[in-house]
Amino acid sequence: MTLFLGSLEPLPWNDVASAWSDTHRNSEFSEGALAWLRDTSDVDTGPLLDTIENKDRQALFAAATQLVALRIEEELDRALDAEDPATAQQAVRTAREIYRAFADGIAAADPGAARQIGLAWLELNSATGSAGVLGAGGTPADREAMAEARTAISDYLSANYLVDEFAPRQILNTLPETVVLTGRSVEVPPSLPPGSDIFDQDPLPLLVLNFEEQGIDESDLPLVAYGDMLFDSAQIFGSPARDLGIACSTCHNRSDINQRFFIPGASHQPGAIDVDGAFFNPVFNDRRDDPLDIPSLRGLRFTGPYGRDGRFASLRDFTRNVIVNEFGGAEPTPFMLDALLAYMLEFDFLPNTLLTADGKLTGQAAEAARRGEAIFDRPFAGLGDRSCASCHVPDGNFLDRQAHDIGSAEPAYAGARAGAFDTPTLLGTVYTAPYFHDGSLPTLASVVDWFDESKSLGLSETERADLTAYLEAVGSADEPYETFDAENTAFRLAFSELTTFASTLDTLLPRRDAEHILLLTDTVATDLSADASTMSNLTGRPEVYALAERLAKVGVAVRDEDWEAAEAHWSAFKDEARLIEERAF
Repeated sequence: MTLFLGSLEPLPWNDVASAWSDTHRNSEFSEGALAWLRDTSDVDTGPLLDTIENKDRQALFAAATQLVALRIEEELDRALDAEDPATAQQAVRTAREIYRAFADGIAAADPGAARQIGLAWLELNSATGSAGVLGAGGTPADREAMAEARTAISDYLSANYLVDEFAPRQILNTLPETVVLTGRSVEVPPSLPPGSDIFDQDPLPLLVLNFEEQGIDESDLPLVAYGDMLFDSAQIFGSPARDLGIACSTCHNRSDINQRFFIPGASHQPGAIDVDGAFFNPVFNDRRDDPLDIPSLRGLRFTGPYGRDGRFASLRDFTRNVIVNEFGGAEPTPFMLDALLAYMLEFDFLPNTLLTADGKLTGQAAEAARRGEAIFDRPFAGLGDRSCASCHVPDGNFLDRQAHDIGSAEPAYAGARAGAFDTPTLLGTVYTAPYFHDGSLPTLASVVDWFDESKSLGLSETERADLTAYLEAVGSADEPYETFDAENTAFRLAFSELTTFASTLDTLLPRRDAEHILLLTDTVATDLSADASTMSNLTGRPEVYALAERLAKVGVAVRDEDWEAAEAHWSAFKDEARLIEERAF
């Protein structure tokens, strides 16, 4: 965490201090690292605390890294001193877990040493012995083998980390990190700090696409299918997003919001991210700590202008900005932008039988919601004699395509007008909590309370409840999430999507469009292989791995400009995919 935060500019010293004093999100420990070290370890934390107090970036890296190395040594000592195998094994597991902080750097700087240390960990683990069942039938520890394996690890730590002149990395305002190790500068793949979560949320939001609702198959829409692939591809971004596997769909699961997305230092809470900080693209760093809640993309063709403050009138300009500026990617080709827009403009709102097409409640709505609808349409003096419906226009998808300063953000300076935000739609909002640009309000009821109190609306308790019931009815949906069963699995959904993405090769190969073919094969072959590991049909996995390899061979042939071989591999891919489709679950 310290090395991650230390890569940001400006360096958030308060967050660094909190990272050591507070409990990590999802941590198994009930206290922060410093308190835990004071209670259980003899390692001196003084040097680290001094660097934080003095705000010395280079010294911070050195102190934090050496503290980690000392903790590994301490656990290895505990393993060797343990009288029973169970205690020794726990100490080895802890030491190896801590060693993960160094593993990527050593693998990049010294692959040979990384292999030797990896073997030493395996030897150390097996040499600790076993306790057996109920204390019987176990094997004793091999103390000599343990000491030998420990020496291999400790010698490397002492030579490379526990030295006075240790410099963990050059201070560069770029990622990935550059580690100075054994006299060489080596680029280390980027990694996320502890507590990060970039996996899809569960349950998975239902994706509603306009063309599918009309019975049109995506494989018959090659531009849309290619855009769908790009939306799921990390390859269009720069490092570190690309190397970490972050794509548009990482934040916008199935066109909605990934409410579990969280990167400490870049997110102030799950479902939020600061995309103009130093992490994703230092050149685009605005030097302001201002993470925003991830917006839903449902009904995107109706919700312009784009950006939380509506700064982009054009979805095309907004999309390019995300790729190039926010995530440091290369300039997208016109075809890529065309494809992405063709796909995203098919995003539709969730069907809601409580609403008519012009935004009125149907007969299925509760009586409280009906009373709330009247309040929603009522002008209030505190709103400038306007109503809630003046901005959230019911027959305009509950928005007015304008930006308003409602006082939800503190001005950056006296007289600043930077507090205006684009009016968000209210459709589907039951599933997109928390609310406001910064996610400061946890429920729709708290949104009603905020407006009532800040705008002096004078609502009674019953009226607040009725207005909340109305918002919940408007923001509801008939089926908000994907449904899965034993055979209709998440992998089957992914398999169908990935083979649909690949179908665009029927268009790209005859055009000899090498650039876009390679982007597709690199993305889909990798994703198909990775997703195979989630299959519930274990016997079907080898076939899917082979299918991914077949698609990769299309890319190899294209790189070699062997178009005949590329066509042959693509034809074989289609035949093999059809044969295994029924078993792909």
